[in-house]
Amino acid sequence: MSKRYPNGVQALDKVTLTIPQGMYGLLGPNGAGKSTLMRTLATLQDPDEGTVRLGDIDVLREKDHIRETLGYLPQEFGVYPKVSAERLLEHFAVLKGVADRKSRREVVEALLRQTNLWDVRKEKLGGYSGGMRQRFGVAVALLGDPRLIIVDEPTAGLDPAERVRFLNLLSELGERAVVILSTHIVEDVSELCSRMAIINRGKILLEDEPLRAVEEMRGRIWRRIIPRAQLEEVEREHAVISTKLLAGRTVVHVYGQTPPGAGFEPVEPDLEDVYFTVMGGHGGLGGRGAAPAEVGR
Repeated sequence: MSKRYPNGVQALDKVTLTIPQGMYGLLGPNGAGKSTLMRTLATLQDPDEGTVRLGDIDVLREKDHIRETLGYLPQEFGVYPKVSAERLLEHFAVLKGVADRKSRREVVEALLRQTNLWDVRKEKLGGYSGGMRQRFGVAVALLGDPRLIIVDEPTAGLDPAERVRFLNLLSELGERAVVILSTHIVEDVSELCSRMAIINRGKILLEDEPLRAVEEMRGRIWRRIIPRAQLEEVEREHAVISTKLLAGRTVVHVYGQTPPGAGFEPVEPDLEDVYFTVMGGHGGLGGRGAAPAEVGR
C-alpha cells in the first residue's frame, strides 16, 4: 500500500503487513507514516494503490461493512465538555445502531465499568483528566464489539499511573480482537505487543516479535560512560545508536558485532536498542516493504 500527499510527502511507500489477533505495535517517530496508515485502515482516507483486508472484508471497497466492526481511537478526539460521560456514550451507542433503550443502557453500563468510569459516569467530560478521557475514548471505540481496534498515540501526555491503567485496559482488549497500537513510545510496545513493526518515512524497516528482535541484538550492544566533550569523537569512530545523560556524564550505546574497543562493556539489549539500531540502519535489520497490505484474523 502506498500514499503520497499533494505536497509531495511519501507517507506510505509499498507497505506490507500481516497483523494477527492480539496487540500489534506500530512503532516510529512523528511523521513516519503511522497516522496515515491508521487513518487508511479506519476508512478515513484512501491509499494511492494497494489493498487492505480484514478476514473476508475488503476494507477499501466495503467501508460501511468494516465500520460496523471497527473501533477507532485517534490521537486527538473531541468531546462535549458540558455533557456527562454516560449521556454522551449513550448518544454514540445510538449512532452505532443500538436502538433498543434497555439494551443500550446495558451496553453503556458494561463499557463504563470495563473502562473504570462507572463511578464518575455523571460527571461532565470537561472535568475529566487526560487518562479518564482516553478511557472514555476506548469505551466509544468498543461500541459494537469490534473485531478491529485502532489506537493512535494513546499514552502521550498521560501521567505514569494513568498510563499503567490504560495499558492494562488495552491488554485486555487484545485477548479477543485485532488491536493496532500506533506509538512513538518504545515502552508501550515492549510491555504490550506480541508482534510489532518499525516504520520510518513511509517504509517498514522491521517486522518481528519484540522478544525475538531483542534476542537477536544480544552480544551486539555495548556501553561506555564518557565526558560529554568526547561524544563527537566516539560518534566518528563507532556506530552510536543512542546517548543518555547520567549524573552529568554521557552513557553511549554502540552497535557492533565485535567489541568496539577499550572502555566499552557488553549490555543486555532492550527494545529501545532494537529501535535505535534499526532507525540508524545498523545490523542489516531494515529494508522490508512491498505491496499490498493485509490485516489478518
